[in-house]
Amino acid sequence: MRDFSNDHTACALNTATLGHNLPGHGAGWSTEQVIDACAARGMAGIVFWRREIGDRAVQIGDRVRASGMEVVGLCRTPFLVGSDMPKPLSDDARASVDMAAALGTKMLTIVTGGTEPGTKGVLDSQKILAARTAQLADYAGQFGVSLALEPLNPMFGGNRTVLMTASDALRVADMTGQANVGVAIDVYHVWWDTTLAETLATHGTGRVLGYHLCDWLEETRDMLLDRGMMGDGVADLRAIRATVEATGYAGPCEVEVFSANNWWKRDPNDVLDHMLAAYKSVC
Repeated sequence: MRDFSNDHTACALNTATLGHNLPGHGAGWSTEQVIDACAARGMAGIVFWRREIGDRAVQIGDRVRASGMEVVGLCRTPFLVGSDMPKPLSDDARASVDMAAALGTKMLTIVTGGTEPGTKGVLDSQKILAARTAQLADYAGQFGVSLALEPLNPMFGGNRTVLMTASDALRVADMTGQANVGVAIDVYHVWWDTTLAETLATHGTGRVLGYHLCDWLEETRDMLLDRGMMGDGVADLRAIRATVEATGYAGPCEVEVFSANNWWKRDPNDVLDHMLAAYKSVC
């Protein structure tokens, strides 16, 4: 397990931590300000959201690399199943791959969407998801882009996800038959799962493409927009990271804190400084 106590060079910012993934939130920093602030702090890189990029993917990717960092990933594909899946799916899904390729990132995250209309439970939806992910992975592979299936906390089951555990995500990844499909492990979504260590030890070697840091507040007041900064909640952060790194994962640790009523209301410089201090002390 890596020692982060005096080293934050593997820490990456997901811009959601500054509120930039949702309109009307955050301090309104430009993308250039975010890049410069992260570079000045010696961070590994940045994960962007599609709405921030527009038609400037090449320009933004070049600026990140010129600053000495990397574009760690892109959030996210459209929903691939469920009532909120765009129609036609193929156009928007391929556009997300094109944006990732233009940014120069190797990872595109998948939040799956909810249960497919006309189905019950999640197994049929997972089969449909696997087939659609396989098609997208075939396209993404042409650009060297991998797809990371992200299981979500079960409270999002039905409308935002059909993958509630790492086991779900790994099984669907296997069903695709595509080498460039793996999983992203997010503390917020897996902290509760007592089978996580066994699942990753048995099936996760070489399959983890991303690791997301935050914390679960004991008194969570909004299931989407009230995540905790690392150390402010009840997740066993070091135990989870040890489990993830035991799979061979040695990539960036991406801080992703959705926090409409706390961190998004603070000065972004203070958020970044507190984030790095927490990263070194408790992660």
